Amino acid sequence: MTQDARSAAAIIALEHVTKTFDGGRVTALADVSLTVPEGQFLAIVGKSGSGKTTLLRLANRLIEPDRGTVRFQGENVREVDPIALRRRIGMVFQNAGLFPHMTVAENIGITPRLIGAPAAETQHRVDELLALVHLDASKYRDRYPRELSGGERQRVGVARALAARPRVVLMDEPFGALDLITRDALGSDYRRLHETLSLTTVMITHDIVEALLHADRIAVMHGGEIVAQGTAAELSENRDDYVGELLNTPRQQAERLQALLLSRRGQA
Repeated sequence: MTQDARSAAAIIALEHVTKTFDGGRVTALADVSLTVPEGQFLAIVGKSGSGKTTLLRLANRLIEPDRGTVRFQGENVREVDPIALRRRIGMVFQNAGLFPHMTVAENIGITPRLIGAPAAETQHRVDELLALVHLDASKYRDRYPRELSGGERQRVGVARALAARPRVVLMDEPFGALDLITRDALGSDYRRLHETLSLTTVMITHDIVEALLHADRIAVMHGGEIVAQGTAAELSENRDDYVGELLNTPRQQAERLQALLLSRRGQA
């Protein structure tokens, strides 16, 4: 299949995209091509500064490429009204990005209200989504973000991203600020939502374990380029040094932890 055919069949497609900052002195993306088929959960991993968030921001036209083309459902995003485009895409941020002066219900219902949904329909949608993310509507709809735990705020953030029934969700380090137990639970819960709602998801993460656990496919970024992509099994066969470092790090940590636990057990 040619690149053009893959792009036409993809929900999101980047075609030879380059993006620079600081008057061209900093290259964030260098001739990057990537396609995301409908229904796929794609994780993009890499170190800070590798270009992950820049790529995500191009997909919903928060920034424009210097060169190349970004397509959403086959359309060049330059030819789509940016507000209309973003209303077709759910977005989840690392810190949830909730409006502090709005209640949980107001935060979730803001997009349905903006697109003209009747008040009763919006209220029903809010309660439906709170149930979907395992929050009791009677307890949470009238709370403010400051009254929620980090995990609860992220659940509300996911609910808000789904409020307008998007087919695509973009997630920028969505669980990175949470404790390990909450992060694992939310990741698993979102993966179930992805499947139940037949979503297409692109998640940015620096955590290769999170990517391996939840994604169908992983794209590895380094220095503004995609150096590898594929399933977990395919990446395990990749010979790129950086990919090997990413995959070996959690193995080495697990081995060190196991050795430490055995040592301490022997001392007890």
